[in-house]
Amino acid sequence: MISGRPSPTPGPRREADASAGTMRDVRLSKSARYALYAAGSMAAAGDRPVTVGEIAALHGIPPPALAKVFQQLVRVGLAAGTRGVGGGYRLARRAKDVTLLDVLHVYDPPAPSGAARAAGAGRPRGPIGPGSATDRLHRLFDEVDEMVRCTFASVSLATLAGTNRRLAPRAPTAERPAAAAPRTPVGVRPEAAGSGPHAGPSKPPRA
Repeated sequence: MISGRPSPTPGPRREADASAGTMRDVRLSKSARYALYAAGSMAAAGDRPVTVGEIAALHGIPPPALAKVFQQLVRVGLAAGTRGVGGGYRLARRAKDVTLLDVLHVYDPPAPSGAARAAGAGRPRGPIGPGSATDRLHRLFDEVDEMVRCTFASVSLATLAGTNRRLAPRAPTAERPAAAAPRTPVGVRPEAAGSGPHAGPSKPPRA
């Protein structure tokens, strides 16, 4: 389940995170996180197939768990696998057409609404009618969850992998040098340098 609430982390690590003033994690299952690493790696590799061992070593993921994730991505049509020498996994769809939310929904289905959570097990007993404190809290949870979902839905695998040309940094452009002031020919007085067909009106001769 995708949620905007931070994952509970017991012990000193939770205290250290709180002291730093950060919310480290969005609540995602481990398989969903592995799926993001797998899909992002395939997007970055382009047409080159990636292997389980390669991605597992790159991100520190247990190879057996990652192999199951790749197989699941193949089953849902997000990845394609080839066997043999030079084989591996590639994206089955264009990276720009797949969002992070598409990948996350393979393992983490959309979270229920606040009303559905209110009726679920483990909810505190008490008034949950419209306008109650519990109702307002559920609505707040819904807003946070929707913000998280919209963020994941707005980022494609191409953007994640840095292959989206629209987001590529622009090449620095050389500044044009300022126009140099006209130089006076050697041996010519400055007042005479302005003579010619394009020169301004000359000063009248002194009496």
